[in-house]
Parts: sequence; structure tokens; C-alpha cells
Amino acid sequence: MELKKNPKADLNRDSGLFFVIGLALVLFVVWRALEFKSYDTTTEEVIIAHTAESDLREEVPVTEILNVPPPPAPPAAPAIIEVVEDVSDIEETVIQSTEINQETIIDDAVVSVDEIEVEEEEEEITVPFAVIENIPVFPGCEQGSDAEKRACFQQKVQEHINKNFQYPPIALEMGIQGKVYVQFVINTEGHVTNIRTRGPDKLLEQEAERIIAALPKMTPGKQRGRAVNVPYSIPVTFRLL
Repeated sequence: MELKKNPKADLNRDSGLFFVIGLALVLFVVWRALEFKSYDTTTEEVIIAHTAESDLREEVPVTEILNVPPPPAPPAAPAIIEVVEDVSDIEETVIQSTEINQETIIDDAVVSVDEIEVEEEEEEITVPFAVIENIPVFPGCEQGSDAEKRACFQQKVQEHINKNFQYPPIALEMGIQGKVYVQFVINTEGHVTNIRTRGPDKLLEQEAERIIAALPKMTPGKQRGRAVNVPYSIPVTFRLL
């Protein structure tokens, strides 16, 4: 009886397939190995360091300094010599020494005391009207006590203002009115000086100054028998009716 082989039991039947699969796996592994790259960082660092070092070694351009000689000095101006003709009329200036020795004779200059005049400058003294011993005397107020003279002085000044008062026309048209404070000084000769005014308008101030400047000469005030300056203040009222 002849034995027949089972085709399923034949081992060589699939050997070609296994060979192809194995070859494919080997090629795949080789391909992956070729694709994988390893980089050496040490080499890159060396290259970078070398590049930096090469940058530092870059040549610096050499600047050549040229020594420029200074410009020649300008020629000195020739000295001008003025020739003076021999003139016999020129006087020679003689400078004498001021040193004094034992042989020098000094003339004694005797100055008499009577020849020197010393001018005594009188000091101006100002005493307020309220405390002065002898007030300035207004003309017509010579008689009476000190209190009566004070009252007479004030009355006479007020009468003088009322008599010489003129309302400024422009101030009258513009309706300007008010009180002007006037201060003046009766000096050591009895004259009215240093008039100062302060009021609401310049026109009124000018009129008040004009009135006070027209005061007559008075007998100057005295303090301890000596004529002194006496300041006095009075208000001048400008009122429209």
C-alpha cells in the first residue's frame, strides 16, 4: 500500500513566505538605524567657542596720528623808533627823593587854632504837636495860655481851610467826595513844609495840598527854648450837598 503525504504537513511549503517577512523586518530595522542621528554637542560648542574667539581676534584698524607742525609764528613787528631832533627848549624833569635823613631840614609849620573854623551842624529835632512845650503860634494867637494857644491854632487852621476851600470842578461833575488826610511840618523858621496827602481821589488830594500850602508863616515851636520841627495832621472833608 502506498503512503500519501499530507499537504498541510509539508514544512517547506511556506518557507518562501517566511523568508520575505524576515527580509522585510531586517530592511526596516536597517532603515530606522540609518534615520536615527546622534549629534555631538561637544563639537558644536567647540565651533561656537572658536567662532567667538575668532570674532574677538578681529583686527582693529590702526589709526595713524599725523604730527602736524604748528603754524609759524607771525613775524615780529619792527620797532618804531621816533627820532626827536635836538631841541634845547625841552625841559628836563627832575625827580627828587622824598627820603629824609638827618641833614634834611624841615620847616616847622605852625598852625594857629584861631585859623581853623569849625562849623557846627545843627541837628534837626522833631517834636510832635501834642507834647511840645511851646507850640507854633498862628498869627493872631500870641496871647493867652498854652492851652488857649493850642485851641486858637486849631481854630485858625480850620478857618483858613473853610475860607480858601474850592471844590474841584471835575470832581464836582463826577460826584467825587470823601475825606483827605493831610500831614505837614512847621519847620524851625515857621514855614509849612513836607505836605503829604492821602485821600480817595487825586483831585481832592491836590486841592487839600493847595489849601495847606497857603498857610501863613507862624512862630516856630520850641522845645527847651530851641526851635524845632513840629508835625501836624488834619483831615479835610469834601462833601457834596
